[in-house]
Amino acid sequence: MTSPSAPFSVLCEPGFSPHQLNKYATLMTCGNGYLGIRGGHEEAYTDQVRGMFVAGFYHRATPDEVTELVNLPDITGCHIELGNTPFSLLAGRLLAYRREFHPELGELCRELIWQSPEGGRVSLKSARFVARAPRQLVAATLTLTALDQEMPLRLTTGIDATQTNSGRQHLTEASVRVMHAHTLQGCYRTPENDMALMITSRCRLSAEEARISFAAKNRRLNQQFSTTLRVGEPVTLEKISWVDACLPGDPEPENWGEQCLAQLAPHVDAGYAALRAASLQQWQRTWPQARVEVDSGDPFDQLALDMSAYHLAAMTPAHDARCSVAAKGLTGEGYKGHVFWDTDIFILPYHLLTRPETARSLLRYRCRRIPQAEQKAARCGYEGALFPWESAFTGEEETPAFGLINIRTGLRQPVASALAEHHLVADIAYATVGYLQATGDRAFQANEAQALLKACALFWLSRTTEVNGRLELHDVIGPDEYTEHVNNNAYTNYLAHYNVSQALHYLPDTPEHAAFTARARDFLARCVLPQPNDQQVIPQDDSFLSKPTIDLTRYQAQAGTQAILLDYSRAEVNEMQILKQADLIMLFFLLPSLFSPEVQRANLDYYLPRTIHDSSLSKAIYAIVACRNGLAELAWPLYREAMAIDLGPEPHSCDDGIHAAATGAIWLGAIMGFAGLTYQEGELALAPRLPPHWKTLRFPLCWRGERLQVTVSHQQVQVEKANDAPLSLRVHGTLHTFTRRLVLALH
Repeated sequence: MTSPSAPFSVLCEPGFSPHQLNKYATLMTCGNGYLGIRGGHEEAYTDQVRGMFVAGFYHRATPDEVTELVNLPDITGCHIELGNTPFSLLAGRLLAYRREFHPELGELCRELIWQSPEGGRVSLKSARFVARAPRQLVAATLTLTALDQEMPLRLTTGIDATQTNSGRQHLTEASVRVMHAHTLQGCYRTPENDMALMITSRCRLSAEEARISFAAKNRRLNQQFSTTLRVGEPVTLEKISWVDACLPGDPEPENWGEQCLAQLAPHVDAGYAALRAASLQQWQRTWPQARVEVDSGDPFDQLALDMSAYHLAAMTPAHDARCSVAAKGLTGEGYKGHVFWDTDIFILPYHLLTRPETARSLLRYRCRRIPQAEQKAARCGYEGALFPWESAFTGEEETPAFGLINIRTGLRQPVASALAEHHLVADIAYATVGYLQATGDRAFQANEAQALLKACALFWLSRTTEVNGRLELHDVIGPDEYTEHVNNNAYTNYLAHYNVSQALHYLPDTPEHAAFTARARDFLARCVLPQPNDQQVIPQDDSFLSKPTIDLTRYQAQAGTQAILLDYSRAEVNEMQILKQADLIMLFFLLPSLFSPEVQRANLDYYLPRTIHDSSLSKAIYAIVACRNGLAELAWPLYREAMAIDLGPEPHSCDDGIHAAATGAIWLGAIMGFAGLTYQEGELALAPRLPPHWKTLRFPLCWRGERLQVTVSHQQVQVEKANDAPLSLRVHGTLHTFTRRLVLALH
């Protein structure tokens, strides 16, 4: 069933540039779903933003601030002095440079040759990774070699608790100490004492004659090594760390510091190379279940898919259902580390069809917060569950009250998402139904999904306004956030309808649910579902088609920058036919069977020219819908641009963190676009339409507990599985049932 895998791609930084420090710090983040460490250089640069994040470790700095994912004390920095000169690539001469990231195991490596202003040339090699398991383990190594003259060497590293979230300090220094005369340990707590962090680091230098000293000053606990760097004799510093956190509700272990020291000790003894080999082995066990391989004429395509697979694993806290995926994963401070609909719609499907137990954990994050969602709904005058637009650990609403400044008034503009962008409720329900369809998990259905679907449906039943006997949804914001406070947004109405219908489908027919059933059937019969007009165009909302249009060419060329808000206020944009991102087209992506190909093509023709793509969520969705409708010449350029959102040449594309949903959309585009995968109504289907320069596309799937391997070319589809149980699969509309292997010719 298996065949040799293609070698993993390697992300290479094109060269050292102070203008793209933070972009590559994001892309080269080492992580494992529990812990993420940005890929900053060991030496300091003024504009370089370091970052270490633990999933679920949120805090509110002041009552006026929103909760944010805490940027934790730094363990990556190392001050290097050669002779009388601090090492910096902004001084001296850089004679050779290579920095690369290996997504196969999340390892960041750097090699360079540098000439000091004092004249000597030095080779520097460094590497670091966060272990796949145990998840608290971080390993780093740094090797320096004098190439032509002897020089004094001083290395200073440790635990730097001066780290902040853009100036906001979240932690108090509970204790710092040197344990057993060689190990640094710092304990840090939130002011409320509801969370704590224990960092334990052991440094080991290969030079035996080095002098060692320790210092604790100004929230920095440092260890300094002083030695002589002799020509041709490498000096290596290994730093092995253990990062352990207690989240709200976690009991703090007795003798926590000693426990962490004991857990770290065997890994220090093993050393970097052995730890790397063990972590690589852990990662390699996961890739056959998750990695997508493409035989393409452009190596960038495989790189994008490999980086997508790595980051989707590294950002997802599969270990703890109290946590979910932030909009920037564990790679930066962007969006305060909050959780949006991105997770449920753009990221969860990858896990659902590769690691369904992880998808279940992400849904449990929502299930655990139904009480808070019900409280928000009640405060707003509704029934059921109204989930927060931005979520963190507690399940409370975390959306900031104000955002950008209005260019006309000079005042900060209110953020309306928490008040009206309610489609999130239906998005969560949609993800839940998808999980049930793909897994047949009856225990989750009975114990959690039914309650979630009913709570979400009750919200929609109470959210309606009756107009001339019909039930409408007023004052909403759809996915297109440039169009606010409208009535009957098509995406919202159809997804709400789907939510209610699926709640009815999955709830048992018992007296307990009789009153809900009657109300739900009335809602389904009377809910307004916008229909195509004479041109086959479905109105995005009641007013959109009556608004004026402007030439958007200039703004489309600057996609993702929100350049239009430099020329128009949000209020002015709201009154024109301008889309920030896919809205109605998102509906075709999620519920394709409801709309004919003719309607989908007509709406692509209408809405694409009116879309600026100022959201990273947009282009991949347009590409998928275009591909499904046979518009290959439209689909590929959009998908290629979607792959380049973070990985492209723009030097600041992801300074404050990766676009997590766009990372998920890379997988979605390959699998649900070019492979044509759908799984609505519990039926697995493929309709491949590969780009001309892709010879084959190969990917694993997990469907109803079975592991499948799918290989698609321009000539055929091949599906393999390990057992003789029959499986039904629809390919280009024709149903096929097979046991171990299905091979179909494509015409």
